[in-house]
Amino acid sequence: MNKILSAKWIGRDIREIWVENAPVADKFKAGQFVVVRTGEKAERIPLTIVEASDGALRLIVQKVGYSTDILCSLKTGDFIRDVAGPLGQPSVIENYGRVACLAGGIGAAPLKPVLKALKEAGNHLTVLQGVRCKDHLIMEDELEVLSDSYILVSDDGTCGDKALITEPFKKLIENGEIFDKAFAVGPPPMMQAVSWITKEYDIPLTVSLNPIMVDGTGMCGACRVEVGDETKFACIDGPEFDGNLVDFPLLIGRLKTYLDEEKQIMKEGDGGCSCGN
Repeated sequence: MNKILSAKWIGRDIREIWVENAPVADKFKAGQFVVVRTGEKAERIPLTIVEASDGALRLIVQKVGYSTDILCSLKTGDFIRDVAGPLGQPSVIENYGRVACLAGGIGAAPLKPVLKALKEAGNHLTVLQGVRCKDHLIMEDELEVLSDSYILVSDDGTCGDKALITEPFKKLIENGEIFDKAFAVGPPPMMQAVSWITKEYDIPLTVSLNPIMVDGTGMCGACRVEVGDETKFACIDGPEFDGNLVDFPLLIGRLKTYLDEEKQIMKEGDGGCSCGN
């Protein structure tokens, strides 16, 4: 179990991994995630499950630090030490009507299973995908085939129109498009910007959060987020929350907590992290 069946680069520093794990694959529902470790004392990495098929999980990993660098270095035939899951609450799927779905950067990966479930529930889907540049564009064909209307933008104009993802979203609304619901997955500043629009036009918004996470069971409290007047834990209450109530400034600040330590580890190697052991 946990054998890597295939691994390939699909974008700049973005790797697709299919890993064998029938127990998790059989129970997976859209919106849920796994926590993986590459070694006994390695950092735990939360990854949303993109899809499950024939006892295997499809995971998309972006190389952003020491631990994801190690994970991305694994090849077909290697093994991942631990794959725990499925964790978190499944997406709340129903026939909302007309739904706007926004994917920023690698957010295309966790959004894909949600799109599939929403489509199967009979929703009309307008999908907006935004990336920094063409090198970071992934899964565009998969998102487009699930959409009734698809818009692609990039920060530098190397793919799609040159714009931030919020620009065509707001333009659609200003031109009379009615949305009964919105989903957004991507970097926290992007989701925050989407929430400014959904609050302005009174559109219910669901966002998928990926804060700092250690054990994935709610014991450590590292993944706490403020939603309205309540403290929630992304690993057990989420990862999806009401995007119109999330305290994004607090979330963004907490994500910067260990930047100095990450830089130091990238220089020296970790020598074995003992967190949670």
